[in-house]
Amino acid sequence: RCKNLSVSFWNSYWMLPSDVCGMNCFWEAAFRYDYMKTHPSEKMHLAVVACGERLEETVTMLRSAIIFSIRPLQFHIFAEDQLHKSFKDILDDFPYEGKVNYTLYPITFPTESAAEWKKLFKPCASQRLFLPLILKNVDSLLYVDTDILFLRPVDDIWSFLRKFNSSQIAAMAPEHEEPRIGWYNRFARHPFYGVTGINSGVMLMNMTRIRRKYFKNDMTTVRLQWGEILMPLLKKYKLNITWGDQDLLNIIFFHNPESLYVFPCQWNYRPDHCIYGSNCKEAEEEGIFILHGNRGVYHDDKQPTFRAVYEAIKNYSFGDDLVHSLLQPLELELQKTMRTYCGRVYKVFIKQLTKSIRDLHDRRSKG
Repeated sequence: RCKNLSVSFWNSYWMLPSDVCGMNCFWEAAFRYDYMKTHPSEKMHLAVVACGERLEETVTMLRSAIIFSIRPLQFHIFAEDQLHKSFKDILDDFPYEGKVNYTLYPITFPTESAAEWKKLFKPCASQRLFLPLILKNVDSLLYVDTDILFLRPVDDIWSFLRKFNSSQIAAMAPEHEEPRIGWYNRFARHPFYGVTGINSGVMLMNMTRIRRKYFKNDMTTVRLQWGEILMPLLKKYKLNITWGDQDLLNIIFFHNPESLYVFPCQWNYRPDHCIYGSNCKEAEEEGIFILHGNRGVYHDDKQPTFRAVYEAIKNYSFGDDLVHSLLQPLELELQKTMRTYCGRVYKVFIKQLTKSIRDLHDRRSKG
C-alpha cells in the first residue's frame, strides 16, 4: 500500500517490521491487548470544560480521542448553556460505532462563592476543581483542557491509574523540565510542587480517593477534605496566585507530595518544550503522546507546527484512510515549518502519530 508513496520519514517508519520498535513496544502492546480481554467494556471517563469561543477546539480534542482509543469513552462536557445545542448537533452526527457516549453539564460552582470562582483566571477554568464533588458516581477521570490533542489512544494514559501506589490520587506532568526557564521556581509567590511546579492541563484522577482523602495544609493543623479545602485556599492565596486553579493544585500537592504521580513531558507537550530549544527528551525518543496547544498556538501563526497538527485533525473525516488523509498531508505541512523553533524538531510531532496509525491498522486487520 505504501510502495508508491514518496520516500519520507513516515513512509520509512510505516514499513518497519514490528520488532524494530524493540521489546518495549512488544510488551506494551501485549499488555494492552491482554487487559482488553479481561476488561472489554470498562469505560474511560474524560472531562472537559468549554466556555466562550472554545466549541471548535473542544470538538477537535474529542475527535482526536475517538480516532485511536480502544475501550469505550464517556465524555463529560461542562459548557455554558448557549453552547449545549451546538455540542449536541455536532456530537450526534459523529460515527461513534457504539464506543462513545457523552453527557452535557451546565457550569456550576458552590452557590455562596460562585462569583468568586467564575472570575478566577479564565472564565469557567476553575470548574475542574469541583469535578470530584459533581461527578460523585465516577470513580476515575481524565480531565483535559480544550486545547489538548491525543496522538495515541486514551487507553494508554488511562493505564497510569494502575501504576498509582496506595497513596497517590492524581497524575500530572511538570510545568517545566528546565528550571532556567521555569515560571514557578522564578516567580511564584506561593508554594508549588517539586522543582518547577505541575501543569494541570492533563490531569488523571482517582476521584474516589480524592473524595476520601484528608489533606495536609498550611491553614490549620486539622486535615481537610477536598470540599473543605478549596475555598479557604482561595481566600488565603487569591492575591498571590497568577494561574488560578492550577496554582491551587500546586499548593495542595506541595503539602501532599506523596499523593501525586508525575508522568513524563510527552504526555503534556507544550510550546515551551521546543521554543527554547528541545527540552523534552522523552518526546525526542518516543514522540509526542499528547499535544497541548496553550497560549492559543492553534489559532495564530506563532507556532505553525502546533497549528498544522490541529488543522490536520480538525479536517480529518472519520472513515478516511489515516495515512493518506491525515499523516501524509500533515508531514508535508510540518516540513514547511522547519525554519521555526518547533519546526526544527517537527519529526517528534508525527513519530508517535505514525505508530498510533500503524497500531490501529493492525488492530483492525486482527478484527
